Order: sequence, then C-alpha cells, then structure tokens
Amino acid sequence: MKKIICVSIAVLLIVSLFVMTTFGSSNTAVTNLRGTYTKDLAGTTLNVFNWGEYVSDGSEGSLDVIGAFEKLTGINVNYTTYESNEAMYAKLKSGSVGYDIVIPSDYMIHRMRNEGMLKELDYSKISNYDLIDSNYKGAYFDPEDKYTVPYSVGMVGLIYNTKVVTETPTSWNLMWDERYKNQILTFNNSRDAFAIAQFALGIDVNTTNKSDWDRAYEKLMQQNPLLQGRVMDEVFNKMEAGNAAIAPYYAGDFLTMKEVNDDLAFIYPEEGTNIFIDSICVPSSTQNYDAAMMFINFLLEPEVALANAEYICYASPNTAVIENDDYSLKGDPYLYPENLNDMNVQYYYDLDNETRVYFESLWEKVIIN
Repeated sequence: MKKIICVSIAVLLIVSLFVMTTFGSSNTAVTNLRGTYTKDLAGTTLNVFNWGEYVSDGSEGSLDVIGAFEKLTGINVNYTTYESNEAMYAKLKSGSVGYDIVIPSDYMIHRMRNEGMLKELDYSKISNYDLIDSNYKGAYFDPEDKYTVPYSVGMVGLIYNTKVVTETPTSWNLMWDERYKNQILTFNNSRDAFAIAQFALGIDVNTTNKSDWDRAYEKLMQQNPLLQGRVMDEVFNKMEAGNAAIAPYYAGDFLTMKEVNDDLAFIYPEEGTNIFIDSICVPSSTQNYDAAMMFINFLLEPEVALANAEYICYASPNTAVIENDDYSLKGDPYLYPENLNDMNVQYYYDLDNETRVYFESLWEKVIIN
C-alpha cells in the first residue's frame, strides 16, 4: 500500500559498500531533540509492525530513523512489515507473534479498539504530542484520544498514463471503460475495491444495507473482464514501467511513481473518495510498553517527522512539518488540496460483523471470477 523504492540489486550493493567504506554507517544523527530519551531500556527489544517502506530508512541520504532510535536508546528494534490492514489484523489477532507498535488505518483502529486489541497510551510520556494538529485529534475512531497518535494522512485518487489516456478523466468510471481493457489495475483488498464501485454508484461506503453491497458487487463483476490485475505494492512497478495505464492508489504514492514516469497524472474523481488517517498504536499484548512510548515520542520529533514525511510522501499531521519552510512537499496540491472542504471525502468506519461478513463473502465471489 505504501511507498516502494525499486533499486537494482547490483547498484544497491555497490552503493552500500561505498557508503559503509566511506562514511561508516547510514545517517543516524538527530539534533535538537525536544523529548527526553534514556538508555534505561538498552538491550531490550521493541517489536514494530508497519506498512512496507513507511519509515525513512537512510537511503539516498535520508535519515535512518530506526538506526537513530537504536543508537539513541540502546533499544533493539525488530521491524517487520505488512501490505494491508487486513493482513496486519489477522497476524495480530492470531496471537502467534507479539508486537509493541502497529500503525493501522482509521477503520482498522476502530475495529481493534472495539475488540479490546489496543492498550491506552500514557500521553505524559509522549511530550511531543502537542505537535499533532488539532484537526487530527478526537477523530471518530479515538474520540477521547486514548489509543492513538496520528502518523500520516492521505486520500485515494486515480492514476493514469497520459500516453494512453489522452483525455483528462473526471470520474471513477474510467476504470470501466472498455477502451482500456487489460490496462486497468485495481486494489487487491475488499474495502478499497468496493469503495470505488460505491463512489461510482453514489453509495455511502459505510452502508449497512445489503442491497447497496449487492449493487457494488454487480459493478465489480462488470469490471472483471476489463482488469489486468488486482495489486497492492505491485502497482509501482506496473505503472512506473508503463505496463498498465490506469490504477487507483494513494496520492503520496503517485508522487513517488511520477518521479520515475513523468507520463503519469492524477485526479480525485468527482464522485468522491476515501480519506484516511494512519495512526501509531500499541497492541494490548505489548511486552515493552515503556519502549513503545519512547519510540512514539521519537517519531514525533520535528527532524524525524520531517524525514518520514519527505520519504513516504504522505501528508503530515505534525505541525512542525507542515509549518517548516524546508519541507519540500509543503502545500503540495495532491497532498494538501485547497478545495478539500468542497470535496466528497469519506472515512471508512468499522462496520458491524454481519455487514463485514456479507461484503467479504461477495468479495470472494468477485476475485474467483
């Protein structure tokens, strides 16, 4: 779902050897810290479960956030990744592996909170929380600000290749245009794929009416013969290489793709789209709670938050980033659209179990046809 950077293995090895030989290590220097960090927990392990490529990793001169935290605190970070909220939830729910930090999207946070899967945060240990823009506090999935710290914000839009799609599209219905058969990609997850059909049909994405889901199901079935495939992270390679021409994806990731393929363009369809907040949470099964608090506070440090915002190319909820004149994406029209208040944007809500089971059963029919 999140940012992917594709690099030749040979080049990567050469560059890595050069960096290690010349400079000794990647960039782990953070200055002007606002918070207090100790080595009281040095030698302990913090298990972090996050989206792929969703933290600045030291590549291309960026800050190595994980390395910097380890150097500062002596805490060992075991960092693993997932590519969808549903995959993260299933892994956590199984109890097979314990995590101390996860960064889900709003609707999944809502579900996990409702199921008792999250531990309340000790905000007295998160001194940098004052940097979070008030617009992102008290959100529907955590109205009392007990469980979450916003990490990034984004919206879904439509990416298209201007060499193939020569007109300027305005609607999600481009994804049902027979002229582009076998050039169309869509999401390989049920909530996002259904939402596109729902927006195209003028249906509330949080509906609990089964007939609404049936209509969206029929819309998706009509799309099936036109699709090249359903993707998540694979969208980067396909769109950057020009192997597909149309794909719904996240605005921040479009910016990453356009750096590689300047023929790509992006719109927010007129029918509306999904807006999301990804937030840092601590699972109720955490084994290193105090280290988790320290890590959350570190992610909010101005220098760290800026590095992450620059790296993942998503909108930031951190005022130290938003107001920083050195922020290269400040005011970017895709990440911070001026007409946001006039757009039809909807958050996904955690739906009741009956509705969830119903639309998931429909999704199974969609993907096997």
